[in-house]
Amino acid sequence: MRIEPRELPDTLPFLGDLPPLLTRLYAARGVASEAELDKGLARLIPYQQLKGIDAAVDLLVTAFQQRQRILIVGDFDADGATASTVGVLGLRLLGAAHVDYLVPNRFEFGYGLTPEIVQVALERQPELLMTVDNGISSVEGVAAAKAAGLQVLVTDHHLPGHELPAADAIVNPNQPGCTFPSKSLAGVGVIFYVLMALRARLRDIGWFEGRAQPNLGELLDLVALGSVADVVPLDANNRILVHQGLMRIRAGRARPGLRAILEVARREASRITSTDLGFIIGPRLNAAGRLDDMSLGIECLLCDDETEAREMAVRLDELNQDRKSIEQGMQREALAQLKDLPLESMPFGLCLFEPEWHQGVIGILASRMKERYHRPTIAFASAGEGVLKGSARSVPGFHIRDALDAVAARHPELISKFGGHAMAAGLSLPEGNFPAFAEAFDTEVRRQLKEEDLTGRLLSDGTLAVEEFHLELARALRNAGPWGQHFPEPLFHGVFQLVEQRVVGERHLKMVLKTECGSVKLEGIAFSVDREVWPNPTVRWVELAYKLDLNEFRGNETVQLMVVHLSPR
Repeated sequence: MRIEPRELPDTLPFLGDLPPLLTRLYAARGVASEAELDKGLARLIPYQQLKGIDAAVDLLVTAFQQRQRILIVGDFDADGATASTVGVLGLRLLGAAHVDYLVPNRFEFGYGLTPEIVQVALERQPELLMTVDNGISSVEGVAAAKAAGLQVLVTDHHLPGHELPAADAIVNPNQPGCTFPSKSLAGVGVIFYVLMALRARLRDIGWFEGRAQPNLGELLDLVALGSVADVVPLDANNRILVHQGLMRIRAGRARPGLRAILEVARREASRITSTDLGFIIGPRLNAAGRLDDMSLGIECLLCDDETEAREMAVRLDELNQDRKSIEQGMQREALAQLKDLPLESMPFGLCLFEPEWHQGVIGILASRMKERYHRPTIAFASAGEGVLKGSARSVPGFHIRDALDAVAARHPELISKFGGHAMAAGLSLPEGNFPAFAEAFDTEVRRQLKEEDLTGRLLSDGTLAVEEFHLELARALRNAGPWGQHFPEPLFHGVFQLVEQRVVGERHLKMVLKTECGSVKLEGIAFSVDREVWPNPTVRWVELAYKLDLNEFRGNETVQLMVVHLSPR
């Protein structure tokens, strides 16, 4: 693992009276003006810039006025669950007469609005079918819905294929011809924008006369959760949405289900960060879709009863523990496949498959192996009837969805279907095609990447001076976010004396450190260390890449280094 300095612009921007360190951190993340640091809702990009928004609102207004039955079809991940919840709650808040949701079980129906899920939807007798976090590639599914006499509104954020579905309206910032400046909205962000546009139209036609106009801000905790959990880039627009949602959670105004998940996870709502959304709440919500049925997660978020919400949150936590156990077993098997393969002989693009792997966990496995070997990785599981489902994860500089498109163009017979975006994608193929696909994928990766691109690297914001290891800076860094994809939490590096080291929780290394000059003693923790390497009583000095964090114990706050990488020095 290489530690490299993060690039800075030639001239630092003026960002008001910020401390020099914060100015440098923001500048390194592309912030060019003080206005970009304003996280007020008034700074959101106007919904009018979304292509198809007027047609979408027309459909919904008609549905409201004619008391039509609206059925939301979501996805089975955290973005899809929060988008489904936001859609149901938002439409009900605005006065829809009949709103329900349907989320496909991934093991029965797979992803998206398929013709098969349309048949299930028809049992609910909807008049308007509305997708959230899917639909842009559902050409056949939309056609089936239209043939059945339904109107269809697609809201999505994924990249479209060569053909768009023949829906009555499409709202997707990534569809051709859409000039919306932020292409990074999550699925939950797109439906939130649709609701804002719908509320404005309803207000204009006098829909709210005689009653208070609903506050859509009540949904921002869910928008923040889905956006972070889906790992979309936190550009300026998404940072506003996430910041506003975090403020609601910290103020104790989150949905009962979200609060219950936090309580079961033993996280204090008043101290929640964007990292907690991604690593604490997101996995528990995702566990329902991975191992069972995402309806459990959606029902938890929809629930208004504190007791019922907690019961569902406990079940989600249990599913997440099961997911961890399954994942660890799959990791051991994946590592066994590769253990005798020298790094120089390893494919540039990894394709892994075991017949017994769990279809709902292959995405996490692909992420873990990508992080370990620093190369694009696809993990496959059997979907039955001779079909493999694959989940792909990429590295910076390699667009995984476009790579699958290139493989499909060169070898039309290999892949049955695929979709996704730059860093993650999904695909299906006949099991017999696996060897040929693995070779074709490796060839495509080698065509785009060089060997030096496959070396893990950490971008550091530099070293901290001895006098900077204090609570005020740690608090300032925590509040300077929200941090996330493409707007990473500040990472520093340095050499430290290793005074004490012990394992806690089986795989985590707790350390007592001294700064290089020995004048300041600090605590540090590194998660999921290699137990064959650590603890190591012979090591006295270590090079660390770390985040400056706060540790609270019995009401006392201290500075703690969250160690991302450590190596003997």
